[in-house]
Amino acid sequence: MAKQGALRQQNQPKKRAETRALRGVRGSADYSSATALDRLIHERLRLGIVSALAVNEALTFNDLKGLLKTTDGNLSVHARKLEDADYITCNKFFDGRTPKTEFRLTAAGRRALERYLDHMEALIQTTRAR
Repeated sequence: MAKQGALRQQNQPKKRAETRALRGVRGSADYSSATALDRLIHERLRLGIVSALAVNEALTFNDLKGLLKTTDGNLSVHARKLEDADYITCNKFFDGRTPKTEFRLTAAGRRALERYLDHMEALIQTTRAR
């Protein structure tokens, strides 16, 4: 028992130093753990949607589908999850007689993407420092 307590104490200063080193990255959240990643954005297709919308003002459903090389159903499900989280908006309209669906990134979605990217950068820096 005493041995385990001594081992725990030896490991704690290293973790605290890592956390302190990561505080300089936009905010004070503990980015040293991969488990703290935003799981909503971390999924490959949802990250693709948010990233594509971050560099484009708006994209139609078909543009996103082609860009991400996915199916209608897959894109629809993942876009709905992002819309429910208020990361993107969905606007449906007609272009003549053709129905169109257009997506845009919200301010909350942009902030979430920035936090996610900061977190990933911090994880990479921490891993490289070891």
